[in-house]
Amino acid sequence: GSLSLSFLLHPKMAASGAVVFGLLTAAVGFGGRFAIQAAKRLKDSPAVKAGPSAFKMPELPWKLDFTSYYKGGFEEKMTRREAGQILGVSAAADKTRIQQAHKKLMIANHPDRGGSPYLAAKINEAKDLLDK
Repeated sequence: GSLSLSFLLHPKMAASGAVVFGLLTAAVGFGGRFAIQAAKRLKDSPAVKAGPSAFKMPELPWKLDFTSYYKGGFEEKMTRREAGQILGVSAAADKTRIQQAHKKLMIANHPDRGGSPYLAAKINEAKDLLDK
């Protein structure tokens, strides 16, 4: 399992082994020199000297607004509004739309396929409440 370099001791291979060793040593030397020069340039750059407080996020052409997302857990007694939010439909949606939304959510969250039993129960409760 260990790497054996004994083939380099063979008289016909010794010369090529020395060449390979020399090339590897040169590559490591040049790579190290490049890394040291790059580190010096980076250390002297104005951005590094100014520190992280000088960095400003660029303005985005769109607004990141997360206020439209629902914040909070489930209510103690499910309302039609909450049931609609769970299924992603209007509280006044027709039965077909409710059934389609329920099916889509249950495919993604069924406990037999690794989904949460608690979420599956809430999805079923929401469907039952809106189906009335």
